Amino acid sequence: MQLTDADAWVRFHICNGPDWDDVARLGVAVSGGGDSMALLHLLGACAADHGVTLEAATVDHGLRPEAAAEAAFVAETCAGLGIRHETLQWQDWRGQGNLQAEARGARYRLLARWAMRRNLDAVALGHTMDDQAETFLMRLVREAGVDGLAAMDRRFRRDGATFWRPALMLERAELRGFLTRHGLAWREDPTNDDAAFDRVKARRALAALAPLGLDVHQLTGVAVNMAAARAALEQTTFETARRIAREQAGDVVIDRDGYLAAPWEIQRRLLASALVWVSGADYAPRRDALGALDAAILRGRTHTLAGCLLVVDKANLRIAREFNAVKDLVAEQDHLWDARWRIEGPGAGLTIRALGEAVKDCPDWRNIGLPRASLMASPSLWDGDRLVAAPVAGHANGYSATIDHPKGDFLTSILSH
Repeated sequence: MQLTDADAWVRFHICNGPDWDDVARLGVAVSGGGDSMALLHLLGACAADHGVTLEAATVDHGLRPEAAAEAAFVAETCAGLGIRHETLQWQDWRGQGNLQAEARGARYRLLARWAMRRNLDAVALGHTMDDQAETFLMRLVREAGVDGLAAMDRRFRRDGATFWRPALMLERAELRGFLTRHGLAWREDPTNDDAAFDRVKARRALAALAPLGLDVHQLTGVAVNMAAARAALEQTTFETARRIAREQAGDVVIDRDGYLAAPWEIQRRLLASALVWVSGADYAPRRDALGALDAAILRGRTHTLAGCLLVVDKANLRIAREFNAVKDLVAEQDHLWDARWRIEGPGAGLTIRALGEAVKDCPDWRNIGLPRASLMASPSLWDGDRLVAAPVAGHANGYSATIDHPKGDFLTSILSH
């Protein structure tokens, strides 16, 4: 393959940088479209140069009749390149919620499970500067704040796996130019021309704005500036939390006076971080929902939001897990419960459930120093209908319960998105 100056520019962005220092086994998500197919070919060459094993996966959402053929095309291409390929099927959609959002979430989950099963250090995604600019416009329409308008992270964690966007500072045309120059094929997704989708509308809006000098480079520059602002706000929130917040048995407890003395934006970020950490959600609630939480704090009222319970007294704000959010959640003894609790001890074959009303069967629970509502949502071990242990509520019986949160401790989670 003879390289041109344009090829050298593209390869420079893909093949260089510290991201390669942390991977021995790399995955790449390939849909069959131009961006991901270019990334597949480029990563194939780069991986060989770095001594990295490359594998590929295609997510078939089962939403379009062409999807199976596109996955087969990617598999055939990978076979020709000597790259192991796997097609991942999305089969658990129940027809509820926003389809695009559900499909996106499923895509990350499937890729993360694949990465863990194949022992991959990271999964590369084909997002480009164009995707960044389109996302910026779509979020601008929704009146997004600093976080929503901030640039995509080049490297991030989600669903227990590391994802990497090596082409984020390249334009879509640069990747497709690489394919065209070398006679490499790709498959167009017909939904890319369907104006019913917001991303297609944003793409067309960008084309209309280009004569004004507002193109992907300018919007990406603004997004990068927003990312710098976000980092500063996160650091301030972290420093504030270190002074006025603490963890207590899975709850986040915040000094009320210190909270009220902080700027409103820092208050909002602190609350949002606590809700995400306690609930295990991927995203914080919307601003209007957080506004209702603000009102509850000022009035000293209990409030529920996003699977969490806010309890306010004169000294503290306590964000705890809401019992109703976990009352039907059951896990085997050797698994995480509620995606963050781990119980260890002598027995086997037991199940973990929320303690609930069985708190009354823990004679020392009043001496623990935790509200009854927090204890009801805490993990406990059961043998059928018999309570075996409730370590958080003081009924240890040889067992211990610890937080094993995928985002680390509460303070650490504030600095991760």
